[in-house]
Amino acid sequence: MRFTTCFAATALFTALSAPLAFAADVMPANGMLVNASGMTVYVFDKDVADSGKSACSGGCLVAWPAVIATEAAPAAPYGSIKRDDNGAMQLTYKGKPLYLYKEDKKPGDVAGDNFKNVWHVVKP
Repeated sequence: MRFTTCFAATALFTALSAPLAFAADVMPANGMLVNASGMTVYVFDKDVADSGKSACSGGCLVAWPAVIATEAAPAAPYGSIKRDDNGAMQLTYKGKPLYLYKEDKKPGDVAGDNFKNVWHVVKP
């Protein structure tokens, strides 16, 4: 029982301490959405549009940091959801949560596009 409790506490700490990607703006560039630093923005097929939830947490969130909403009420087609794991407000596009990919090293990289056939560059 103690092992289970320690494991659960460790998993919770990991999820809460996962990196978050802050973005002042998300904008179209070269036929896709990028953040203010020019880094490519992605959506995850396992997320359901307008559900208010993200299917990416824990280790997934480490590899695919959430794009954090910097405005209280972003203008359509953007929106935001409150993440269950850390309470942060994650930016959405057309109801789907937005993410970056940790393997993208410089602006314009698209290493995460079609990753495992469930991650895709956002094309406005």
